[in-house]
Amino acid sequence: MRTILNQLFQHQTLTRDNARQILIKIAHGEYNSSQLAAFLTVFQLRNITLDELQGFRDALKELSIRIDLSDFNTIDLCGTGGDQKDTFNISTLASFVVAGAGGKVIKHGNYGVSSTCGSSNVLEYFGYKFSSDISKLKSELEGAGICFLHAPVFNPAMKNIAPIRRELSVKTFFNMLGPMINPASPKNQLIGVFNLELARMYNYIYQPLDINYHIVHSLDGYDEISLTGGTQIQNNNGISIVSTKELGFNTVLPEEIKGGKSIKESAQIFMDILSGKGTAAQQNVVIANAGVALKTMHQDKSYDECFDRAKDSLMGKEALQCFKKLLND
Repeated sequence: MRTILNQLFQHQTLTRDNARQILIKIAHGEYNSSQLAAFLTVFQLRNITLDELQGFRDALKELSIRIDLSDFNTIDLCGTGGDQKDTFNISTLASFVVAGAGGKVIKHGNYGVSSTCGSSNVLEYFGYKFSSDISKLKSELEGAGICFLHAPVFNPAMKNIAPIRRELSVKTFFNMLGPMINPASPKNQLIGVFNLELARMYNYIYQPLDINYHIVHSLDGYDEISLTGGTQIQNNNGISIVSTKELGFNTVLPEEIKGGKSIKESAQIFMDILSGKGTAAQQNVVIANAGVALKTMHQDKSYDECFDRAKDSLMGKEALQCFKKLLND
């Protein structure tokens, strides 16, 4: 690792295969915690390259526990995190809205690292039990329209890096990898990224894949459609920048979509929104993200149709029913 660190601190980059090999060695526990912290820090000081990102992705996909849920036409709604905005659990709520609208959602998530409350935190708070049992996950998809894949369960090799990520409490390149390593490889994805350069790299990686996708980035820095300003949207057909008005929503203020200061507070916000007691700003942000996810799955429908269906799912409590079914499955 000393040689690698010296190279990286001299502004050299890794080849795709070198990046893959290093991450495999990290997973096998070949480096100490100080070396790992230094390695993660390098990518805070400069942008990760496309080859490095692809190499790290190759390693994690190789090391992960794969799961076959291809009997279903599924989607994942997953952001990279790391945008430092500390919003409420928008993509998780939108996932239940999509399930309520008839979609089959394989939500890939983790505990919060650079945020107060990640998707795993909020679901665990409500009593959901993480599992890799294929029969359980299929049953959840059939009954609730959604199942949850807790990242550490499917990436046990990453246990060596998890404590260091928690101690650093800042975004690392592992944030960038999260949406790309869903162990079920869904054929549809809504991906939120925290900057435009990462959006460009994601689009390059996803273009040749047999996946329907939308990559979204709010221009003021959110890794989702925040409705606080314009949004860049990339999909299989191209790229566009749209205003909140063009999406059919009013602009919201950043403070209107803040998350809780604790897991308990975040869970209360989550349940209020799911129960139809959220503010208009909170509801609209969830509907916007869920609507684009539905559009990803239903190429023949318009965005407006998908936003309307998402609104019906949230306000008609269909999303809430999916949440209750998931907990009781």
